[in-house]
Amino acid sequence: MRHTISVLVENKFGVLARISGLFSGRGFNIDSLSVGETDDPSISRITIVVHGDDVILEQIMKQLHRLIDVIKVSELTPGKYIDRELALIKVDADSKTRPEVIQIVDVFRGSILDVSLTSLTIEVTGTEEKVQGMIDVLRDFRIREVVRSGKIAISRENKTPPGSRK
Repeated sequence: MRHTISVLVENKFGVLARISGLFSGRGFNIDSLSVGETDDPSISRITIVVHGDDVILEQIMKQLHRLIDVIKVSELTPGKYIDRELALIKVDADSKTRPEVIQIVDVFRGSILDVSLTSLTIEVTGTEEKVQGMIDVLRDFRIREVVRSGKIAISRENKTPPGSRK
């Protein structure tokens, strides 16, 4: 089972190395890892996606809590968070195939970032499934390179605004 973990940490040198070392030292594989500052520049959020059963998840959470620069650790519950991923995709596109590739980009609500005589560089943002779907469709045009950000996620609010209906 895949788990998404959100970790708030003090934005200090070596924190990411200690966290990734915790995973590798215990033989846990990280599927995805994204790090960025929060609205407070002294705090960063690390979003980690891991495979494992509940026992492995519990072990990971306990180990993360023990690290000195960790402020908060939480598992993001499926359906109770919003997630996105960014991908940059360089694909072959000559004068014959370019219109078809552009049409695919439009369908996936992506953007063309760079155009050359033989290729297009595309940006797509969305769920992991959307990004993978676009990559799968573009394989017919020979993908030269793919760069993916990994998942970032934020929890949903569980309260309904005043005056709105459920």
